[in-house]
Amino acid sequence: MTKRIILLLAALALLAPRAFAIEFVADNLRYSVNSDNATVTVLGFYSSTDALTVPATVTYGGNTYVVTAIEESAFSGCTELASVSIAPTVTSIERDAFDRTAWYNNQPDGLVYAGVVAYKYKGTMPSGTSITIRQGVKGIAGSCFEYCSGLTSVTIPNTVTTICSAAFVGCSNLASISIPSSVTSISYAAFYGTAWYDNQPDGLVYAGVVAYKYKGTMPSGTSITIQDGTKGIAGGCFEGCTGLTSITIPNSVTSIGNLAFFGCSGLTGVVLPVSITEI
Repeated sequence: MTKRIILLLAALALLAPRAFAIEFVADNLRYSVNSDNATVTVLGFYSSTDALTVPATVTYGGNTYVVTAIEESAFSGCTELASVSIAPTVTSIERDAFDRTAWYNNQPDGLVYAGVVAYKYKGTMPSGTSITIRQGVKGIAGSCFEYCSGLTSVTIPNTVTTICSAAFVGCSNLASISIPSSVTSISYAAFYGTAWYDNQPDGLVYAGVVAYKYKGTMPSGTSITIQDGTKGIAGGCFEGCTGLTSITIPNSVTSIGNLAFFGCSGLTGVVLPVSITEI
């Protein structure tokens, strides 16, 4: 089997969970059941309105699910959407979920919050800006600070558990990041193009208690042992590391992000501890 076919099959496997996920409509919102069969992601409106209420739980087919996430671009372009209320169970909001809505357009410049999620920095950020995310926030949305070159430092409170994809991508002057141990899930490209990441030595880079990214060219025949106490493996952590042949994951790890081992053609076996609840 050629490498191209292997990569194609891997890509199809990544798409399969979404393609065959259970989707349903309740109270004018579209939902997708997540892989744990206990939580759901909001996909958007069934019929667009001017007000949004995302509940903590939703019942369908005799099952009650906890609402934990809002999909990328879920409400983007819903220009009449002026009122947004989001339950605190939502710790994850992907990029552009509320862009081009009346609600977002009416927010003042600065860091906009959506429920307990830091959603997006609006407007032009002055150079030399330090951000302290407010206590009680549980997630940092996808592309929240994307290309905010004025950002030099950020302090994340110990209530945050999730940092979504591309949250700090392109923050070229961001050299100082305080990441608490409460953060167990970091999605793809969250810190790409930051001074913090660029200044890390080659090898496996950790962001708090998350194995974030293998930096540099991995030698062939490499075995990796992730350090004890690590709680998550970030999206894209070992992407394209063809030299990786084996990996040891401690039983402290609870989540593995998207594309974490994509293209690791030399990785022939992985033992997953029972502590993992999310892939």
